[in-house]
Amino acid sequence: MNGTRDLLALIGRVLLSVLFVYSGYGKIGGFEGTAHAIASKGLPLPEVGATIALVVELIGGLMLAVGWKTRWAAAAIIFFTAVATYYFHDFWHMADEAARTNQIMFLKNIAIIGGMFLVVAFGPGRLSLDRR
Repeated sequence: MNGTRDLLALIGRVLLSVLFVYSGYGKIGGFEGTAHAIASKGLPLPEVGATIALVVELIGGLMLAVGWKTRWAAAAIIFFTAVATYYFHDFWHMADEAARTNQIMFLKNIAIIGGMFLVVAFGPGRLSLDRR
């Protein structure tokens, strides 16, 4: 039973990390676009924000996938996702289709945050670098 639980924890971590690794990697080539999107929300220091987004998503996502400093990576992703969700999926300020689309994105991010809380609470499982 423990082997199955550890395998499921590994699969869960990898699946949670895919979105962040993919998005973070995309920010390497799309750095200016990310900084522009941050600036469009009126947030200060958009280049710093874009750098933080890239690092948390790419490095944090990779850490989560391999299970290294997993709880710390998940906690950073929780904070990052919560902040990004509030500023970029603020459906309560939108109308019609944009509101519906961003409400779904908001709820998706809330579910991801829930998954990350489970990682923080229960750890990475034995199939991780944290357990070596």
